[in-house]
Amino acid sequence: MRGRVVSSSSLAGGEVKIRGPPMKRSVSSRRLASQTTVRRNAGYRLVIMMMRTGTMSMRSAVNDESQFDTHLDIRFAGLELIDVQALVDANTHPWYNQTLCRVNDCVMRLGVVQGEYIWHKHDDEDEFFYVVEGRLLLDLENRTVELAERQGFCVPKGVRHRPRAPERTIILMVEGAGVVPTGDA
Repeated sequence: MRGRVVSSSSLAGGEVKIRGPPMKRSVSSRRLASQTTVRRNAGYRLVIMMMRTGTMSMRSAVNDESQFDTHLDIRFAGLELIDVQALVDANTHPWYNQTLCRVNDCVMRLGVVQGEYIWHKHDDEDEFFYVVEGRLLLDLENRTVELAERQGFCVPKGVRHRPRAPERTIILMVEGAGVVPTGDA
């Protein structure tokens, strides 16, 4: 996907903007009944849902099956306790991604994943993966990196990659606050 979500602070005002070639779209929540579907060239669809609280959730689907449950809203503010285990225990989706908090210009995301994600890259931002529990495979174009518990790996900007988890895996990710998990292309 080529496009970035404008800062989550603009969401509270009821405006969602996804911008960047080849899609240019601005959707007002007043015109948004419950969700907006944006078609992408690669056959994926991105569904953006505005909640009454002003948070945003993103579901990416392949062949119209909802496979990824991604929440871009910042769940916890500074000085607030983050109970990662409670979020993990409450999750029932096979590929769940929740932004936990913002740290300067980056966000910390929690992933509870099993299966394969899509091939993607981030043109302007690096992405760091840390395995808390389970096993994560990061497919790169010329090799696969296997991460065990308490191991991390940084994917540099511009590098195509695909995360895979052969078993239920809990990961933490650090990336720029403007990064869309499905990548830039």
